[in-house]
Amino acid sequence: MNNQVIPISDFHLALSVVLVLMAGGISAALRLGLLKSLAWGTVRTFVQLTFIGYVLNYVFAVNDLWLIFSMVVLMCYVAARASVKRTPNVPRYPVMLAFWSLLASTVLVGLVVVRIIINPDPWFSARIVIPIFGMILGNSMNGIALSLDRLYGEVFLRSGEVETLLAYGATPWEAVRGCVKDAMRAGMTPTINSLMVVGLVSLPGMMTGQILGGVEPGQAVRYQIVVMLMITAAVAAGCLMLVGLSYKRLFTDDGALKNEVTRSRQ
Repeated sequence: MNNQVIPISDFHLALSVVLVLMAGGISAALRLGLLKSLAWGTVRTFVQLTFIGYVLNYVFAVNDLWLIFSMVVLMCYVAARASVKRTPNVPRYPVMLAFWSLLASTVLVGLVVVRIIINPDPWFSARIVIPIFGMILGNSMNGIALSLDRLYGEVFLRSGEVETLLAYGATPWEAVRGCVKDAMRAGMTPTINSLMVVGLVSLPGMMTGQILGGVEPGQAVRYQIVVMLMITAAVAAGCLMLVGLSYKRLFTDDGALKNEVTRSRQ
């Protein structure tokens, strides 16, 4: 087996734009109004990934624990901002709640994977830590966005039921417990679906990247199993933390449902 990485030249990288032109052609033919978004997204992809490539070269060379941690914190904040902006039902985007939920779940799960399962030398190797934490964040931000939006959406749809329960003496938690369960299910369902079909329908990016890089398929599969399980744990923990912290924001200090919650933003 040829274990050498096949490089992509500048010319061939430029040719990849043809792929997005195909998507643009479909958008134009069907008048979907997505041409501007596709063009801007493509430009951002090139600029952001090129920039992060230079940053990672520096971070990998320095391999300083505090620099790595600072980068992880920044990644968590950016992910938190991006995730809450996807929640049309949620008033006054709770960026800091999302940030702390993502940071706690990412660090907890990431340290278990890096320190105990992979255990590189040194354990805080930037070449291991940053990709692992990045994969956790990329999936967790989608999960918490879905769970948060579903929480507010369910309370909006069932506001009459919630207020009736409160009137009969239920605590805020008892009144929204069903909504919380639905929110957790919404946040975790995409991850569970991925667990069901991985290897049968899709070959995930981690595994595919390693195989393209020359790693034996058997070893790539082992890494992918770890990645899938760590993502599942992180999404579950992140959704639980964010929903657990957020449901109290639905109520006033007196335990009444806030008026803003009963007005959908969609």
